[in-house]
Amino acid sequence: MIPQQQNHVVATIENIPAESITASPSVLQRIRNVFNRELLLSLALGQVLSLLICGISLTSKYLADDFQANTPVFQSFLNYILLFLVYTTTLAVRQGEENLLAILKRRWWKYMILSLIDIEANYLVIKAYQYTTLTSVQLLDCFVIPVVLLLSWFFLLVRYKAVHFIGIGVCLLGIGCMVGADVLAGRQQGLGEHKLLGDLLVLGGATLYGISNVCEEFIVKNLSRVEFLGMIGLFGSFFSGIQLAIMEHKELLRVPWDWQIGLLYIGFSACMFGLYSFMPVVIKRTSATAVNLSLLTADLYSLFCGLFLFHFKFSGLYLLSFFTIIMGLILYASSSTYVAQDPRVYKQFRNSSGPATDTPATGPLEPAVTYTSLGQGTEEEPRVRVA
Repeated sequence: MIPQQQNHVVATIENIPAESITASPSVLQRIRNVFNRELLLSLALGQVLSLLICGISLTSKYLADDFQANTPVFQSFLNYILLFLVYTTTLAVRQGEENLLAILKRRWWKYMILSLIDIEANYLVIKAYQYTTLTSVQLLDCFVIPVVLLLSWFFLLVRYKAVHFIGIGVCLLGIGCMVGADVLAGRQQGLGEHKLLGDLLVLGGATLYGISNVCEEFIVKNLSRVEFLGMIGLFGSFFSGIQLAIMEHKELLRVPWDWQIGLLYIGFSACMFGLYSFMPVVIKRTSATAVNLSLLTADLYSLFCGLFLFHFKFSGLYLLSFFTIIMGLILYASSSTYVAQDPRVYKQFRNSSGPATDTPATGPLEPAVTYTSLGQGTEEEPRVRVA
């Protein structure tokens, strides 16, 4: 190389800012940090839950359409009985503070209320299909997401960032694509004769689902998964049994029992038991909000199965909807949420419009606990003190 040209090249390189040279590796590193093994595992766990819900939907459809077995309370009762046999008996044989009797003495009324909420959430949404359309149920059932967001903010003290709301919006956009595909394909199933009543039932069920999910997140992260499932099995089987005896005993006698119906009930119970057993594991690893976003794909799995089983009409919007929801999940998982554990931090959030008060620090503030859709860890968030 000619010396003058070499000097010119060296001078040019020296004038390039260091930030420009290191920009590409930092971007690549950030992409690797987002698309890592933990993210893929979290996405996979959420989709397992969606597949279980797909199995629940398919078995329920076969029971209702092919065998005229409309027994939603009985189906839930079978699940609660399984939870009782597995988890409640596990609590009964434990020793010490985790024993069934010890838990009942301290928190029996809380689990009784939570079980009633869980039972009626299932019942209201299933009942709504008799009065409104499938499209309305799919849209209004998404109301569970803002319910979980608000309850997590005020009761679990979870703090979200802008990217989380963008991710949620993208997921809901995917649901809009799915509903649009249903309308174009003429799949607005449902009588719709009392649409307002059906819509109110869906909203009520979604609200109860949100309450149940947030309570579940608190219990599995602070107490134990076995305690939650054992107490739900105890009170759920009791109260759903009462509801079954009052509301569905005649319908149950009209079921034309044979081996096919028996297999469908077994399949439904297995999927429901798997959902209840596995969901606390995923919620503990992620959060109630992340789990409910993952469950938005359950209707799409049912539609894909319906293409072969019920000869549904295919639309490219279904695939667009699926990938849009997955993209929203990735956006939501790309950044951490955190929990404002210190009560002074929570007070500042609640009184942000008022003047700051001088509160002496009684000790060092603990670093914020970070809950992401990838798991739980400790992160050195900026420490917020009341000025």
